[in-house]
Amino acid sequence: MWAIDKFAETNHRMEGIEYHNVSENTLRAWAEKVFLAMGVKQEEAVMAANVLLAADLRGIDSHGVARLPGYVRLWKKGRIKAEAICKVVHETPSTATMDADAGLGLVASQKAMKLAIEKAKNVGSGWVAVKNSNHFGIAGFYSMMALEENMIGWAMTNASPLVAPTHSKQAMLGTNPIAVAFPAGKHRPVVIDLATSTAANGKLQIAERLGKNIPTSWAADKMGVPSDNPQILKKGGVLFPLGSSLDGGSHKGFGLSSMVDLFSGVLSGGGFGPFVPPFVDFLEPKITPHGTGIGHFFGAWRVDAFRPLEEYKAAMDTWIDEFKNAARVDENQPIIIPGEPEYDSADKRAKDGIPLVDNVYENLKVLSREFNIELNF
Repeated sequence: MWAIDKFAETNHRMEGIEYHNVSENTLRAWAEKVFLAMGVKQEEAVMAANVLLAADLRGIDSHGVARLPGYVRLWKKGRIKAEAICKVVHETPSTATMDADAGLGLVASQKAMKLAIEKAKNVGSGWVAVKNSNHFGIAGFYSMMALEENMIGWAMTNASPLVAPTHSKQAMLGTNPIAVAFPAGKHRPVVIDLATSTAANGKLQIAERLGKNIPTSWAADKMGVPSDNPQILKKGGVLFPLGSSLDGGSHKGFGLSSMVDLFSGVLSGGGFGPFVPPFVDFLEPKITPHGTGIGHFFGAWRVDAFRPLEEYKAAMDTWIDEFKNAARVDENQPIIIPGEPEYDSADKRAKDGIPLVDNVYENLKVLSREFNIELNF
């Protein structure tokens, strides 16, 4: 995402909308307890909670703790295995394919990215495909793992089939995000994290929670007619590819989404296209021989495999400075570098707390009662 979602950014200031401000550490500890109650191992419960909290801190409320009820629902249905054992099923010095054993994508993805980073340390770049997985949260979390090693990180996943290809009214693809993180020098890293649909499903869920209509460029009804109803997907509707219409370049969004699906699903041996097991509760998974589970794809590059690290960092800083100083249409509206709003949000929310809109808070209360976990916020 290149900007904090406008619903997430303003939900705690909208008149008539109640919210609960919770500290990062309190919310993280609570989320860990939920994963532990599902039977997830301590270390992996911490890993899973870290991804959700990273989303909430970065202002991506659609993928934070609000998603926890969905993980619990799939665990109850036997679609998420709490004690999964990830294993490498194919490997070369620079590549690997991992079977996530139907476990949490939040955990398998961190293991896969760590493996990609280790391979990059050895041979310059590392690539890891994952099959038989589940929803993995925000793609940016995994690409940013490479930043800790002064590497460039790449992360992609396919997802619930909710997006119609250009000229179609049938849901065939997921929102299929792409995230790439570039380290910098004096400046904060550049983090590009975007869905290949015009809007992610989570944006519709936020709008629904806030009682707001959505732009008609986001989705269409089951006949392909643009709609402003945030519940339209539950009525058989579809999301548009990035670009919304052919005139707006939706064929490019379709192409990018296809690329993610081919890397994540076809290359890994995971589900692909309409055969990806859905995360949303209004779709049922299809019984199919075409791949297993959700698929992901990760990459890491050593910068010094291309040029000296400090030379690169100086060039990155110059790039950021040049773009920040580009001529503006409105002098009151600064140029926003990809990832900048999320870094600002993380700084603010780490200090002031994470705002949970009232119905998300109520859903967390339900989980607390179900698992007998104290909700002390």
